[in-house]
Amino acid sequence: MNRRNVLKILGAALLLPAGAVAAPRRKGVMLMNRIGPSVSQLYLANADGRDERPFMPGNGLDYHASFAPDGQSILFTSERNRLGQADIFRARLDGTGISPLVSHPSVDDAAALSPDGTRLAFVSTRDGYRANIWVMDLRTGRLRNLTGSARVQGDKAGPDCFFRPAWSPDGRWLAFSSDRNTPWRGHDNGRGWEHTQALSIYIIGADGQGFRRIATRPDYCLGSPKWSPDGRRVVFYEMLTESTWGARRPEGVASVVSQIVSVDITSGERVQHTSGPGLKVFPQFVTAEIIGYHRKGGPDEGLAYTTGIASVRRTLRSPAWSPDGRTVIYEKVSFRPFAQNQPLYSWDPQRDYRHTDVFPGLSRDGRLVLTEKAFNSSIATMNPDGSDRKRIFDVSSTNLNPAQVDHGMAGAFAPAWSPDGQWIAFGLGQWFQARRTGKATVMRMRRDGSAVEALTDGTIHSGFPSYSADGQQVVYRVWGENNMGLRILDLQTRQTRVLTTAYDNLPGWSPDGGRIVFTRRVDDENYDIFTIRPDGTGLKRLTTSGANDGHAVWTADGHIMWSSGIYGFRDEAALYDNTFQPYGQIFIMNADGSHKRILTDSLWEDSMPLYVPA
Repeated sequence: MNRRNVLKILGAALLLPAGAVAAPRRKGVMLMNRIGPSVSQLYLANADGRDERPFMPGNGLDYHASFAPDGQSILFTSERNRLGQADIFRARLDGTGISPLVSHPSVDDAAALSPDGTRLAFVSTRDGYRANIWVMDLRTGRLRNLTGSARVQGDKAGPDCFFRPAWSPDGRWLAFSSDRNTPWRGHDNGRGWEHTQALSIYIIGADGQGFRRIATRPDYCLGSPKWSPDGRRVVFYEMLTESTWGARRPEGVASVVSQIVSVDITSGERVQHTSGPGLKVFPQFVTAEIIGYHRKGGPDEGLAYTTGIASVRRTLRSPAWSPDGRTVIYEKVSFRPFAQNQPLYSWDPQRDYRHTDVFPGLSRDGRLVLTEKAFNSSIATMNPDGSDRKRIFDVSSTNLNPAQVDHGMAGAFAPAWSPDGQWIAFGLGQWFQARRTGKATVMRMRRDGSAVEALTDGTIHSGFPSYSADGQQVVYRVWGENNMGLRILDLQTRQTRVLTTAYDNLPGWSPDGGRIVFTRRVDDENYDIFTIRPDGTGLKRLTTSGANDGHAVWTADGHIMWSSGIYGFRDEAALYDNTFQPYGQIFIMNADGSHKRILTDSLWEDSMPLYVPA
């Protein structure tokens, strides 16, 4: 049942006669953090960049547009049914006549219409939460998972997803990219927490037959295929697998190099159409001789062509050219922070989902604390609805490096309430990559921001504190050469004892005080969720997927929520911006690791969940 129908039922319950059974009471709100664009607006322009104009009014999230083969309408993905629910729509060239084509709680994206206009190919996470290529017959509404058969599916222990479908000119074939049968691999030669992506190019018959790989290259990522007008070649971008990390990070995008390449689908003949520096993505045959593409990042960002048309310097994303090559549609995005408590699409009909800044925590008397990463990584408290907001610790008054603070690499992170609600512990220092050379200290202060004191001496990087149920101890993690793991500080004696010595992070004490949840690096490529008793016994591994599992937190009733990439990427990694883990979705499980289930299914990176009761 979708959310809209549930709300109708809840409203109707107000009119139920005496003795009738009312609809179940809503449980409250789930606060969560989303890393993704807050605005994405579509624009049309001539191929040479002139006559740019908005395709439709508004400042919502419309993206990943494509032209119908007859050039008379445009397909696009939109979150107009609430942020996070990616659906597919169609509109006339003048932006009118907007109509839904695909609407479902899953991710539905990257739509492409068949040459005869009767079939719609698109990416969807329905039926199993992994991205697959689906085809809908627009005459009958019949759906088919084109990549769902056993002979097409790869190793489920890896990413194993399928992206960016493109029809051949005769409508008999679809080309797409896939990371099937590739392992999960971290950046920096496997040492980084965030994953890279290795893609190859495949084709499959529109009838589901003839599946085969047409282009691959060891240690490279090949993506976003499009057909030549004569149907003999497929063009795509090609970059090092390692570069799919930098391609989605603001500090790395300008230095990434990729090239536009095509192959003959019969002979396999490979032609490289570009050379030199720059990140080049979204290639398309504009004519039989000219290939257009997007230069992403750097001083030459914009539209570029292999020949015949001058480059257009413009900040844009996801260009697609009309069948006659004269017009291009693209989006312009903004990553300005979402407002605190911004409503989001809810996949749970019993909870409202809302955006929050990072590391939210709720006191027993109902006060919210968080790190203001959207500003300068200071600490604020407020009511759960966002009202009565007070900044109680201002990072600008510390000696932290202002440049690192501006880039979100330093600040006051992961505030945690004491059980009596009178104290807040937090980590103050340098984080993420900056921790390699910087330091951080566990601090605490009263709830009004007074009586600030250090709980650790700052000689080793320490952070992510969490109070015991009786408020007498704090668990935190240390990070340094030959000094790793979890530590427990007795607040009365100020004595510290070693709990673990492995690569462990983000500890959280259970509400009943019986266990501590944390993330452990189990090998060079993988992190999983564990729990342990405070006395060091009873170590238990709760997740075992090859994808990263982390950022685990307890709910008030003793469940564990965490972020995982177990269902793979939802799009080609190099096409994202400003993201760390675009494959990350939020899950929940019992304290013993049983009954795991997914709580979000968006195109974006979702994390930092907090249940707030009604």
